[in-house]
Amino acid sequence: MKFDTGAEDLPVDASMSTGNPNTGATHVAREDCLHLADPEWEALQRLSTVIGEAAVATMLRTLSPTEQHGVALGFIMKEQRETAARATVSTPSTPRVESLKLHVNSYVGREGEPLLRWLVEVDTAITARRIVDPLSKVAFAMSCLGGRARSWAYGRRLTDPTCFSTYEVFKEELRQAFEPPQNEFRSRAEFLDLQQGKHDVHAYAQRARYLVSNIVTNPIDEATKVVTFMKGLKDGPVKTYLFREYPSTLES
Repeated sequence: MKFDTGAEDLPVDASMSTGNPNTGATHVAREDCLHLADPEWEALQRLSTVIGEAAVATMLRTLSPTEQHGVALGFIMKEQRETAARATVSTPSTPRVESLKLHVNSYVGREGEPLLRWLVEVDTAITARRIVDPLSKVAFAMSCLGGRARSWAYGRRLTDPTCFSTYEVFKEELRQAFEPPQNEFRSRAEFLDLQQGKHDVHAYAQRARYLVSNIVTNPIDEATKVVTFMKGLKDGPVKTYLFREYPSTLES
């Protein structure tokens, strides 16, 4: 970088200054400022684009080396502050995702009580509450138990504090303790043979939904649900209408 000093306008004795860059030269060169480190010299070059080359050249002719170090350091710090401020403004803040505290019905372990459906409720609530720690998942699930299921879980924990090492282990042991053998098979068989009989359409539909909700491991496809439900309806206006419209899902 070269700085024009306007030497023709300087007093004759302007070159008599000592301890500064050669004031008799028409520019300030790097070799005239060897007391400045490279980062300081580069900072003064950038400063010259802000206040002008003549102003920087004047500083280098008139300021002591210590003062020149201070000017360079001050400009470097100013650049750093501006860079940090721009980064703060330009970086979008991550929106906070609120957790939802969904209610889960208690599972007490009664005969015929659908355990798999309850586990789906618990899984959904855990996701909504943003619980990620395995032991916290177990603690939340245990808090949703009641009756003999609660007694069983806390009894197991009392005798062996490490018994439920993960949420998956807890669910598997709960299934083994309370899920009746072939429970899903029975629900599937009852649904596939479901008949409206003397029930009204609403009660018939509710029974169909209940049986379907019990089949979690290997769910029935929508087409089979619709055909089975329509086949079990009593002959009448509702059945005629549904066969004419043919809904795509059981909830249509």
